[in-house]
Formats: sequence, structure tokens, C-alpha cells
Amino acid sequence: MRLSIAAVLEYGYSAPTDVLLAIEAASLPDQEIVEQQLTIIGIGTPAAIKCGEPANPRSWCTAQGDFVARYHAIIDVKRGPETIAGLAASPRTGMTSDVIPYLFPSRYCEADRLESFAMSEFGGLTGGALVAAIVAWVGTHVAYVAGASNTATSAVDTFLSRKGVCRDFAHLTATLVRAMGIPARLASAYAWRVTPPDFHAVVEVWLDGNWRMIDPSGLALIEGMVRIAAGRDATDIAFMTSFGIAELRNQTVQVDRLD
Repeated sequence: MRLSIAAVLEYGYSAPTDVLLAIEAASLPDQEIVEQQLTIIGIGTPAAIKCGEPANPRSWCTAQGDFVARYHAIIDVKRGPETIAGLAASPRTGMTSDVIPYLFPSRYCEADRLESFAMSEFGGLTGGALVAAIVAWVGTHVAYVAGASNTATSAVDTFLSRKGVCRDFAHLTATLVRAMGIPARLASAYAWRVTPPDFHAVVEVWLDGNWRMIDPSGLALIEGMVRIAAGRDATDIAFMTSFGIAELRNQTVQVDRLD
């Protein structure tokens, strides 16, 4: 599937402020960047400074006054729908150092606090069947409610309130998967047909020796998503982190199918 992406971020800064952007598509085997351009107005350097690896692209800049970041891309997504339930668990003893951290609790994914529940609810299941059962449980027991959470809401908060948005569905799913000993991480994405259009949060789980994308909220097709960044939780995948005070003026995301 070929997708066109357009994102515009407009903010105001009363003083020079360091900003870390994560809005460019990742370069991955299952998504090819045909073309892309990031244009930034209102920065203190001639151009943004690229950082991170191709699978997690980021850019540093110092924002001043009126700040506008425009991103355009055309991406060929080669990722098709996949039946997670049939995949085998990967042996933990063979996991490498880049996978191991996603077994552990993190700021928004308190896997240790939900371990007893996960064992009682999903004990006896393994691999993809376990992950599928967790996704089904979250989809059944958590209601999608816009505005039901904020930037401080964690997986345990969502577990107790039983409501949230895509970020909360992703946090809770990743937490329960980790609690059962399978690596899971959050990923930010551009998603075709998400309403209203916005940055989207999904989960990647480590099964059968590879990362597999799932959308616990059920709002988007896996083959209609362009992955941006991945990390432990929302802390690592924020599309924009300002190390100072920022005034939001306008923000739009548009994803269109071209084929």
C-alpha cells in the first residue's frame, strides 16, 4: 500500500528552546521511503541536526518565536495483516541486548504491578496465542473515550479506570505482555483511516524472532500504518519534546492512500 503523509506542527516559543522531533518515517524492511522532506521554520541553526538510527529517526533543533515543522512523505508499506495467534514465543535465553529491555517495567508500563493479574487471567497460554488473548481482553474491557486520560496516565491507571485513548490501550497491552515474559514496546505511527487524523500509538511484540506490530485499539489496519519510532513507552516515542515552555497553535496530520 502506498501512503502519502502530511504533518504540520505550529508552536510558539518565548525563548530559545531545544526541541527533539520524532515525526519522520522509520526506514524498515516492511516500509520503504519513496520520498520525504522535513522543513522547519523558526530555528536557531541553519538546519535540524539528525540523530538516532534509521529505525528511530529523530532531529534536534533550537526553536525561537514562531516555530513551524512540516513533514511530507510517500511511503510504500509492505506489511500485510498477520495472524499473531499462530506465532511461537522466542526463547528468552537467546534474546539480544536490544530486545531484553522490553521485558522490564517502565515509567508508564508497570508490568511488575500487574503480574499477578496477568498470570491468573492468561496463565497456560504462550507465544502468539497469549498476545492475542491479551489484545482481546483489552479490547473487551477498556472503552475508547477521548479525553479520558492525560500525559501522566499509566497502564495501571487505565487498568483501574477501564477507559482511554490509543496510547492507553497500547500501554496496557504492552504491560500485560511484559508481565507474561514476552518483550513488548510502544511505537508511534501515521495511520490511514484513523479518525480524527492524528499521531497513533500501537504496540510491537517480539515473537518468532521478530517484532510484530499490533493495534490494541483496533482503529487502524496494520497494512495502513507507517511506523515512526519505538521505545519503552510514551516517553520514548513522543513526536515532539520541548525542553522549555511551548504554546500549541496548530497541529494537523493527514494520511492518504495513493494506490
